[in-house]
Amino acid sequence: MDLNFQCKNAVEINHLVKRYRGFELQDVSFAIPTGCVTGFIGQNGAGKTTTIKAILNMISRDQGEIKVFGCDSEKYAMEIKQNIGVVFDDICFHGRLKPKHIDRILKGIYKEWDSEVFYDYLKKLNLPEKKRVAELSRGMQMKLQIATALSHHAKLLVMDEPTGGLDPVVRNEILDFFMEFIQDGEHTVLLSSHIITDIERIADYIVLISQGRIVLSEDKETVEQRHGVIKCSEEAFQKIAAEDVVSTRKSTFGIEALVGDYEFCKRKYNHLLCEKTTLEDIFLFYARYGSK
Repeated sequence: MDLNFQCKNAVEINHLVKRYRGFELQDVSFAIPTGCVTGFIGQNGAGKTTTIKAILNMISRDQGEIKVFGCDSEKYAMEIKQNIGVVFDDICFHGRLKPKHIDRILKGIYKEWDSEVFYDYLKKLNLPEKKRVAELSRGMQMKLQIATALSHHAKLLVMDEPTGGLDPVVRNEILDFFMEFIQDGEHTVLLSSHIITDIERIADYIVLISQGRIVLSEDKETVEQRHGVIKCSEEAFQKIAAEDVVSTRKSTFGIEALVGDYEFCKRKYNHLLCEKTTLEDIFLFYARYGSK
């Protein structure tokens, strides 16, 4: 079976379960559409990295199925890995290596490794060719990882907190490269991040995980349009139907309640203040999911 780079979803996860002592991925299911940037968000410890490691076959799974490019991720692991670029929060190269060493090593690993593209990215990202990895700043180390991830003609980029700890200028530069990567509609990005402004800027699709389970999986525009916040007194809140409320928090005003159908709730509770909200606020409410 050949990998299908034109399939609707670059990745499909169905009923994934992974158990650790004190933590469990619980029946995780979502898809990563081809040709899009999918923002994978959740608080620390929510299960983002565990899910990514399962996609990459870095950990075994207890239950469930993962398809990448339409094929089983375990059965076709070698073929799939040739077409995925990976960037993690921690630098994965030995500190003594220089770009020329990395080029030589990866040329022997990836069938489609392109040295010309690699050195072109080094120039675009203003990376010094003669410095060792240990001599580079954190921002430059992340740029080096991204250059390598983009230099073997990968169809899918999987990134776990690639912009964490970087200054805004470097972050914006890196995000621009991700946007450029998907412009042809044939490449896909999975971006795991807790920096919601990054997700707001470039993501087409949002997957939100909380305490090991998926609580939101939709295109970003729908997420932003569908949700709203009702602000009211505690007394007034008692009259709001529980099924209309996603999560709540107390404020100096009284109660703020995130609702999952803004237009419906605005009509139903027209005597209360119901406003649109930001993606960051939606994320913060869902992080408290179940705290009604």
